[in-house]
Amino acid sequence: MVITTVDLLKNEIPIEEESVIITEDVKAGLVLVDIINGFCTVGAGNLAPREPNRQMSEMMDESARLARVFCDKKWPVLAFLDSHHPDKLEHPYPSHCITGTDESNLVPALRWVEKEPNVTIRRKDCYDGYIGSFQEDGSNVFVDWVKNNKIQLLLVVGVCTDICVLDFICSTLSAKNRGFLNPLEEVVVYSQGCATFDFPASMTRNTKDISPHPQELMHHVGLYMAKGRGARIAREVSFNNLNKP
Repeated sequence: MVITTVDLLKNEIPIEEESVIITEDVKAGLVLVDIINGFCTVGAGNLAPREPNRQMSEMMDESARLARVFCDKKWPVLAFLDSHHPDKLEHPYPSHCITGTDESNLVPALRWVEKEPNVTIRRKDCYDGYIGSFQEDGSNVFVDWVKNNKIQLLLVVGVCTDICVLDFICSTLSAKNRGFLNPLEEVVVYSQGCATFDFPASMTRNTKDISPHPQELMHHVGLYMAKGRGARIAREVSFNNLNKP
């Protein structure tokens, strides 16, 4: 039996995942983090997959499934879309998701949510959706969304598990602990609804800025860090009492 590096890591820093059931009596909100062409659609940009990828495909399928449930129930959904100005790039990453290009738009499987009345779209120009939600007047789109919808449970999916998803989780939990996000009580990260990119060492040998980024390993690390900040990690998400009047 061959033991891989990822197996060793999972043995050393295991993650306790759980089944999460969302019921009608809890005010739930769904956050979609950067499920856009520039990160998820094969060949769509510098940081998009080079070839079909199981983890990315599963993330898009599960995110679309959850979005459909939330929209059918008219529950609040917030979608962050990474959108950068050409003269404000994110070091050390190459140019990506430039405002006005299709890279910064939702993937085809989720484009329909833009027309849903319960969906809020927020374009951001930084890793962290919480920070990227600040407006010039000091208000915060995400904070207002949580408070106006009286959200108690936040369900988070998207990319990248260890970068934009994790940064958003860390800021959100810190804000919650400071009392800035009342009545928010719980933050849930759905592992199958998240994904990260795959840059094996062989792809980075001739690049100066990009470090190796093995997908399975960094996905696990992102989930582990999120749990360490206080998030619940869900291996599956289901719904109860959805058919009651």
